[in-house]
Amino acid sequence: MRENLPSAEVTAHTQEKRSKRPLKRFWQKVRHPLTKSPFARTVLTYLITFAVKLVYKTNRIARDSDDVELAITKYSPAIAALWHGQHLLAPAFNPRRNKIVALFSRSADAELNARVAEKLGFGVVRGSGGRQDAASAGKGGARALLALKKTLDQGINVAMIADIPHGTPRSAGLGIVTLAKHSGRPILPVAIATSRRKVLERSWDKTTINLPFGRQAIALGEPIHVPPEADEAMMEAKRLEVTAALNAVTERAYRLVDNPR
Repeated sequence: MRENLPSAEVTAHTQEKRSKRPLKRFWQKVRHPLTKSPFARTVLTYLITFAVKLVYKTNRIARDSDDVELAITKYSPAIAALWHGQHLLAPAFNPRRNKIVALFSRSADAELNARVAEKLGFGVVRGSGGRQDAASAGKGGARALLALKKTLDQGINVAMIADIPHGTPRSAGLGIVTLAKHSGRPILPVAIATSRRKVLERSWDKTTINLPFGRQAIALGEPIHVPPEADEAMMEAKRLEVTAALNAVTERAYRLVDNPR
């Protein structure tokens, strides 16, 4: 409790918190103008792409890490599912022999991520497909899910974040389950972890910044199929199954990098 701390310690604690606030306020103030400037977007895209490549190339692959190329080839076309905040390094794991189209929202931050993904060879669909269905997602969400279904129908893999932006972190929405139902393609749970990382504890999804010069691992779960005749109860059951599977592979990925054998 703060009242039990020595006064000098309380003062230092308060000053430390205050010293961080101007930086946070400054970033919040300039972030959106920066991402709206074509020149700034281009510079930021190249810088982030370079950082992603650096992290990927300087981290050793952990023992027992899964082979995403083999898995995608086996189940293609599939729906790769990841969690918010745990996906920043994902574009570096792009399987070269299997094209992937990724879904990104239309937010300023997501636009930067989309441009980085394009630089690293991904196709991109913009929209919001995480919510329950086309009606709850709105017209943009309906178009996004339809675009992803058409992509799967063409034999091309897709990737999307399973949980809903600023919703309950690490709890899958019904959007990805709806896509699996109507496309007939399996959901493939995916998690990526690095031994050196910075977790943004105050972010809603505990965003993890992957750092270079350590170990990295990718963990894949068993494919999850959603039958075309699935009713509301089964859709909810499949949503919970996706949630449990993604949490399991996330735990495994971190175990591989934090406790190497």
